[in-house]
Amino acid sequence: MPPPAARRPQRRLPVAVLAVVLAAVTLGAPSPASASATAADDADYLVGRGISDVTGEAAETGMMGYSSFDQKTSGIHQRQRSRAFVVVDRSSGKRVVYVNADLAMIFQSVQQGVIARLKERYGDLYGEENVLLSATHTHSGPGGYSHHVAYNLSVLGFQKETYRAIVDGITDSVAKAHEDLKPGTMSLGTGTLTNASVNRSREAFDRNPAADRAAFPDAIDPAMTVLRFEQGDRDAGAISWFATHNTSITNKNTLISPDNKGYASYAWEHDHEGVRYLDDAPGFVAAFPNTNAGDMSPNLNLKPGSGPTEDEFENTRVIGERQLDKAREIYAAARPVSGGVDSRLAYVDMENVTVRPEYTPDGKEHRTCPAVVGASTLAGSVEDGPAIPGFEKGTRTPVASIIDALRVDTPSWLATCQYPKASLIPTGLLSNVHPVTPKRLPLQIMRIGELHLVAAPGEFTIASGLRVRRTVAERLGVPLDRVLLQGYANAYSQYVTTPEEYDTQNYEGGSTLYGRYTLPAYQQEYARIADSLREGTPLERGATPPDESGRQFTFQTGVVYDHPPAGKAFGGVLKAPEASYARGATATVEFATGHPKNNVRRGSTFLEVQRLENGTWQRVLDDGDWETTYRWTRLNGLTGTSKATVTWDIAADTAPGTYRIVHHGDARSLLGKITPFTGATRAFTVN
Repeated sequence: MPPPAARRPQRRLPVAVLAVVLAAVTLGAPSPASASATAADDADYLVGRGISDVTGEAAETGMMGYSSFDQKTSGIHQRQRSRAFVVVDRSSGKRVVYVNADLAMIFQSVQQGVIARLKERYGDLYGEENVLLSATHTHSGPGGYSHHVAYNLSVLGFQKETYRAIVDGITDSVAKAHEDLKPGTMSLGTGTLTNASVNRSREAFDRNPAADRAAFPDAIDPAMTVLRFEQGDRDAGAISWFATHNTSITNKNTLISPDNKGYASYAWEHDHEGVRYLDDAPGFVAAFPNTNAGDMSPNLNLKPGSGPTEDEFENTRVIGERQLDKAREIYAAARPVSGGVDSRLAYVDMENVTVRPEYTPDGKEHRTCPAVVGASTLAGSVEDGPAIPGFEKGTRTPVASIIDALRVDTPSWLATCQYPKASLIPTGLLSNVHPVTPKRLPLQIMRIGELHLVAAPGEFTIASGLRVRRTVAERLGVPLDRVLLQGYANAYSQYVTTPEEYDTQNYEGGSTLYGRYTLPAYQQEYARIADSLREGTPLERGATPPDESGRQFTFQTGVVYDHPPAGKAFGGVLKAPEASYARGATATVEFATGHPKNNVRRGSTFLEVQRLENGTWQRVLDDGDWETTYRWTRLNGLTGTSKATVTWDIAADTAPGTYRIVHHGDARSLLGKITPFTGATRAFTVN
């Protein structure tokens, strides 16, 4: 149920507007309209925002995050979206792009695809250096969009349509933000949120030095940072950074969902600001990205789907709402910021970094190692969900031959380099033959006014994030709270722990690919990037990782054909609604349908709840809304027969009236022709 509408924060009067008002008092000059135009003209920035759909294949596609072969999509609870902001410094002409998408990760494949698409459209205006792509880290979306074997195994290989939906959606969100550019201002605020995360690896955290532990008395990072955007005197959007895993929904779920951070975005945009995504009109954009969330869980009782309640979807709503409420509080009190925009990016071979003594705990030179997945990775994080059962001996799966090929001994020299990790799979060595895990990673620092984002291609624990932030803040000469670790950005290489946490070899340490000195290597390389940003000098970018798109495989079968149940046409109603419902009840209907893989309906919907208004049916809800679910079920694999089940949890504030439920789908013939169809139930009333 959507939260009640909150009182909109009182807007601040920009300094430029105050100046115009004072001039009007003494000189009798412009009208309010022209005063507003003058204020816009005087703004330091151009600001644009955009939202687009990135939802992939909604049925029979492995999901990304928990690495469970059994977790395959079966429908949609809410759609996944990409949220983009473009900021231009009008004095220098420099611009940056910030994107946050409802995805598990941003893989290098996605970064490469999006940058290529942007270059096709805009030339050199947007490129690797000034575009930052980040993910919320939801574990409830379709996977198979990486070019590295390790992240596609449980999904049964590369899924082209999901990858295409993600790349197209992110590109569209940036294009919308570009087209939306208007004179605007930015404000920044900070606060603390203490009831939306818990440390799931406390034993490892407690091994850190006292100076690190003192920064987090409750072993969580409670900081929330909100960057507010206005166009003229109108609210345009917000980015609200907070560290918690986007795993309120468990690995038993098979419905696509953006999880708690996606709910927070939806509630702010849809419920508070009146955004209707299918209208495709500019509106308020609220992104809720992650920071250093590697050891931060939203499951407050330290078990999957538990805390603050025992219901995973209610937990999603509550944890999302807590982030939303704090973000809106900070947003209302945010103060104007100034300063330019800029960015630097370098590619670093993380398997081959010599780390200087000033960055290592013992003051001696050390090296990173070729990537190795540790034995503790198999257990996963028991607080959020188990991981990679596919590597267990005797597993029956279409990718069994690939799993067997990955079972190679770790050479003694590499085991020594990775000590004390109990080595499992030397993915770095295997990647010399075929891409299993990444080697060369994009490291980026982006400045947006007074805020500096350290874009990190992995999951940093709060202590490792703190050390990187301290390093960068010192090199830039800025306060620590003006530097954020932006996790899940531009690529993905699993976890990053401190050397002390690494020694514990919990899940996070076992998943730190490049050995004990991974974090010191990051500190050293980010310091180099920060120096270039501070001095305004060019940065040696390094060798670009290869495009591995031509080396992909899939074991996932496609759709052969669809056939409706006997006596029914596609879109025909299999289960009709009741004649009437009370508010608070649930309406459930079923339709004869085709396979959702025939058309992911990006930017569209598989369902509508429509209300009769003045003789015309008007859409009031779709498959991106919290109150609806769309489920696909195969009825007969031999005949290609399936059904769509649509449920509507009728909110307590639903307007009484006459309604119907509509299903949109697509059917494939034996000859491969795909034909769209629509079906509708009879009318019913809500009292």
